[in-house]
Amino acid sequence: MPPDRYQAFKKLHESGCFVIPNPWDVGSARVLEQLGFPALATTSSGFAWSQGRQDNHISIDDALAHFRAIASAVSVPVNGDFEGAFALEPADVAVNMARAAATGVAGLSIEDATGDADDPLFEFGLSVERVRAARQGIDRSGIPVLLTARSEGFIVGRPDLAETIKRLVAYAEAGADCLYAPGLRAHDDIAAVVHAVAPRPVNVLVGGAFTSVPQLAALGVRRISVGGALARAAWTGFVEAAREIAEQGTFTRVGEAIPFAEVNGWFRTD
Repeated sequence: MPPDRYQAFKKLHESGCFVIPNPWDVGSARVLEQLGFPALATTSSGFAWSQGRQDNHISIDDALAHFRAIASAVSVPVNGDFEGAFALEPADVAVNMARAAATGVAGLSIEDATGDADDPLFEFGLSVERVRAARQGIDRSGIPVLLTARSEGFIVGRPDLAETIKRLVAYAEAGADCLYAPGLRAHDDIAAVVHAVAPRPVNVLVGGAFTSVPQLAALGVRRISVGGALARAAWTGFVEAAREIAEQGTFTRVGEAIPFAEVNGWFRTD
């Protein structure tokens, strides 16, 4: 990836507030770029669904290939949703982060969720070491990739604001460039996170109509993503149209779709 995309991505995090929407394949990435978004972020759920799998059920090789495909299809910076770095031990996290940095993405994220419903978050000390290892892996690669560290408590059944802030502050100290706690919705909670990790930028996930860009910008949020929400919106239109055909034998919803010529025009290469 051209060096200016790494620099542009870091600059986006230095001031103001920007939306980084989440495409799930090359086509959706190219359309989002044409709509004027300054950067894009992959979505593990959206990509998994496009492959007929559940979220967190793809391989590291599939994820890396997806990063390469998206990053090479657009000219704007791309952040890679790298889930838990597909590793448990910090040493393995470092190796995998270096592999991911080589795909052409400008940013990578790492989560602290275990995938175990009974014990959903990695122990605090291990979580911090995993973030530190992620930073080291990126640095050793020599590629200036921005690292986002995520604390997943609010989406895995452990909505403890104090614990979330404790983790994010520690992740910032361990080398994370951007902090992210998906699932936060209360403006007071978001403001508390922004204040706690300042001056590091904060990403907020918006998957519904509970806030707006101006409201989050006023709280000091630098980056807004939508996760799998755009993919869900696309699946909603598809399923509703298909269900009408299957159940009613009518075609109202497909008749309301964007015209063929408009969709086809998004992908012209001449």
